Amino acid sequence: MNHPRILVVRGGAIGDFILTLPAVGALRERWPDAHIEILGYPHIIELAHQRHYADAIRSIEAGPMAGFFVPNGQFNESLVDYFRGFHVVLSYIFDPDHIFADNIRRCGAGQVIEASPRPSQLHAAEHYCKPLETLAIFVQQTVPRVFPNDVDRALASRFLAAVGGKRIVALHPGSGSERKNWPVEKFAAIARWLVDELAVQLLLVQGEADEAVVARLTELIEFPIFHRVWGLKLVELAAVLERCTLFVGNDSGITHMAAAVSTPTIALFGPASLPIWEPRGEHVSIVRFNERDIAKVCDAASRFVH
Repeated sequence: MNHPRILVVRGGAIGDFILTLPAVGALRERWPDAHIEILGYPHIIELAHQRHYADAIRSIEAGPMAGFFVPNGQFNESLVDYFRGFHVVLSYIFDPDHIFADNIRRCGAGQVIEASPRPSQLHAAEHYCKPLETLAIFVQQTVPRVFPNDVDRALASRFLAAVGGKRIVALHPGSGSERKNWPVEKFAAIARWLVDELAVQLLLVQGEADEAVVARLTELIEFPIFHRVWGLKLVELAAVLERCTLFVGNDSGITHMAAAVSTPTIALFGPASLPIWEPRGEHVSIVRFNERDIAKVCDAASRFVH
């Protein structure tokens, strides 16, 4: 294949997608001139669109797509042509009965590779690269990277101009599950310490599910020391985090995104968080919940913030 057309099908949450980027990047490295497209949730896969990895993206939530998830479904003819146009389809859909994959094959797609979206033993980034061995691609570099573009970075510059200061630390006290959240009281203690001891500006990152924990954190702080970040698109937030001196957060997609833009990252992992989901990189420090975790966060922050 000289100029293959490759489709990567990827649902899942933000962190799942980011940990799949080394696999997509390996496809790009193997075939620099390939047309690579990603089918998934648009607000997430935009992180890869015209940002090193993907030439195009398409929503997996579109109504006509539903027929591909039932046995012998009725197919939209334009989608039949769409899938037929790919030489390789790499699907990370949870598809234990092979319904989606078989339907794609019925459309006349080239090689359809079924990849499990659920790692069990290998680190997730390595697990998602294993299916590429079918294409004789053996991935050595499994540290995810996200590449904001010039438009993303211009917005980040405008946003951060209002914050001021050269040393900015972003805190994200939430996640997709309360069981993964470091106690908010400890986030409050770290916030005070960062301001008092390291003289940084703080950004408080608030996602869609973080309203309650953010409200509680602001209650615990006796005076307003945060600049709040909410309502940005993921690509915009990635560019903001790229400009930060440090990021501190739970086991969440936002933490993976901070690590993937090469921002020094302290990732807080508790009993509900498995090592296979840890963010990767030389600039990443994993701190496990325990009686000394506040001291460990302070130590790591002191190393990262100059």
